[in-house]
Amino acid sequence: MKQDYHQLLQPEIINSISGLSLIAKVIVEGHFTGLNQSRRVGQGLQFSQYRAYQPGDDMRLMDWKMLARSGRYYIKQSEIDTHITVKFILDASKSMAHKEKEISKMDHARVLIASLAYLAEQQGDAVGLFAINDQKLHSLYPSGQKQHYKMFLHQLLQIENEGKWPTDSHSFQKIHDSGQKELIFFVTDLHEEGEELTATIKQLKKATNEVVVVHIMGGKEMDFSYNGNILFEDLESGKRVKVNAKMSRNLYLSLLNTRIDTVKNELLSHNIGYQLFRMDEPIGKALQIFIKTRSSIL
Repeated sequence: MKQDYHQLLQPEIINSISGLSLIAKVIVEGHFTGLNQSRRVGQGLQFSQYRAYQPGDDMRLMDWKMLARSGRYYIKQSEIDTHITVKFILDASKSMAHKEKEISKMDHARVLIASLAYLAEQQGDAVGLFAINDQKLHSLYPSGQKQHYKMFLHQLLQIENEGKWPTDSHSFQKIHDSGQKELIFFVTDLHEEGEELTATIKQLKKATNEVVVVHIMGGKEMDFSYNGNILFEDLESGKRVKVNAKMSRNLYLSLLNTRIDTVKNELLSHNIGYQLFRMDEPIGKALQIFIKTRSSIL
């Protein structure tokens, strides 16, 4: 029976290596019936699995020993060496500490990134992690070694939400490998004062890579499902504003949708993917996006 990962979405489970690893495994294996189905197969280097013979298949791939044992025709499939580098860039500014139902945007980002990294590791890809704010840069360069995923999760849990997104993006230069095929997932809530964050994202796009922005928003943020007089605080600037939820809802939603459409269109015009993820929606959609984008870069 498949385990429902929602039962595991508790801060004390998310914020441990074993707990985060378990959540990622449950999400990925619960979403796909078999990871081999997502891999390219053909005449490659290593044997991967059998499948039933179909008319038109190359007879040279027939497994005659299996025919002798079972009386059935099977084709040997092999895994083609199509590994890539996957980099996760995480917005570690303080706005990502926003919580809904005891789960912060950072908690949600950790689960999403851990799941995508687990899937990437199952594909044999090298994964790296970079988390940035104006106080610190966390760096874990890509590797495909078996023990690397545990180090990846450890680094992911060490990241703290501090300050703002840096106005100087020169720190990005040393994490970019313009000569190699890369898949970059940029995880953020897109909270910025000007265009410092979106300008940085646009600098990442090169001819040899694919960049996908994962925009994380809370369900209450999206729906503005508040009541009465509410005191809101900007976690990064400390500014506070008191509003009447009912009177402000329509204006807020109009401005929010305009902002989302503007950013999305700007990114798409630079051939950068954009995906909005609500914290109250299933993470499985991210796995499908990963597979689809990964296949486009091979």
